[in-house]
Amino acid sequence: MANVSPTRGDMSTHPDVSEMGARYARMLGGRDVALVDGPVFLLGLYCAVSPWILHYTASQPALVTHNLIVGTAIGLLALGFTAAPARMYGLSWAMCALGIWMIIAPWVVGDSPDAGVVLNNIIIGALALVLGLMCAGAAARSAPKA
Repeated sequence: MANVSPTRGDMSTHPDVSEMGARYARMLGGRDVALVDGPVFLLGLYCAVSPWILHYTASQPALVTHNLIVGTAIGLLALGFTAAPARMYGLSWAMCALGIWMIIAPWVVGDSPDAGVVLNNIIIGALALVLGLMCAGAAARSAPKA
């Protein structure tokens, strides 16, 4: 009968311990801002539904479509940051660009937007810009040094 007692020995003597440690370090590499992925997704979700929350679907139909598309794009970036962080953190600059675009969009896309619509887009844009810069900074820190 096999010995299944809880005292099996020390893990440091396992022959694959160094390989497991290196693999663990690779898995966690580039995940300095893992806590940013959730807020980025929530920001994209809010951006997409904000026209209905703030009730400007009738007065600004172009901004409704715009915010829905940009919010979906931000949400998809967040899902990409979570699913494939090593590949996607290079696109964090795209989120910065989306943030800047959200700040100026009420005047470019909208038709004489009121203060609430403008303030909503400025806040969303500023948050997207800050979160994008955080992701870009993490990507720069975790990039392999040549």
